[in-house]
Amino acid sequence: MDAVNARAAARPASTAFAWSGKQKLALVALLAYTVYVIAQIDLSPTRLLSGLHQGARFLSRMFPPDLAKMDVLWEGIRETLQIAVLATVGGVALSLPVGLMAARNMVPRWVCAIARGLIAVCRAVHPVITAIMFVKAVGFGPLAGILALTVATIGFVGKLFADAIEEISHKQIEAVRATGASFGNVVLFGVLPQVMSRFVGFATYQLDSNLRNSTMVGIVGAGGIGGALFSAFLRFEYGFVCTILATVIAIIVVGELVVNATRKALDV
Repeated sequence: MDAVNARAAARPASTAFAWSGKQKLALVALLAYTVYVIAQIDLSPTRLLSGLHQGARFLSRMFPPDLAKMDVLWEGIRETLQIAVLATVGGVALSLPVGLMAARNMVPRWVCAIARGLIAVCRAVHPVITAIMFVKAVGFGPLAGILALTVATIGFVGKLFADAIEEISHKQIEAVRATGASFGNVVLFGVLPQVMSRFVGFATYQLDSNLRNSTMVGIVGAGGIGGALFSAFLRFEYGFVCTILATVIAIIVVGELVVNATRKALDV
């Protein structure tokens, strides 16, 4: 080991981070594919400059913000917050058993396969697509948004929770089992104390994510401020669009501050 360390220390700085032939080949292949994709999607400097010009014109039409429809704004914001909170609470509650069943070190292999498959399905479909499906199933309104974001929460938190359980120390679990405890008590006293801080971190991050996604699902009729935003675009009410976007950004920033404060208070 000392000889290896000595050779590493004596290696010139110019070759310490030298790329291997395979790495160089992979980089060349990536650059070639990038050039190919740019050619296929007709990405040109002229098109980019034209887009920047049109974007500047669009942004100029958004000012000054329109404050004449504050009742519509606050109603949409209230519904958006309700969707985000309910979806997070419901999704996190369901993620606990799903994540536990998806942990390979806690349950039989066939149970883990089923739970992992469920998580994969929840993660595979974008919340907007899921919201469209639930709008078809339960109709327009916040219920569709809540269900869509609940599915997304299960996919995200369940996956991370299962991975966290697989990384825990088995010494504490064996100590609890040695007392003759049931499976439920093993989970309660041997598993959860080791992963609870990480689980709280996952849940608070998902709340922040659901605040953003609740705006998107509203665009397809799943409730929230997204519906008002889409209607404002269709009516060319760009001043009201600016008001909605500024409010959404403010809510996301405040939510981020609240989440960070919560994680510090819980020492996550």
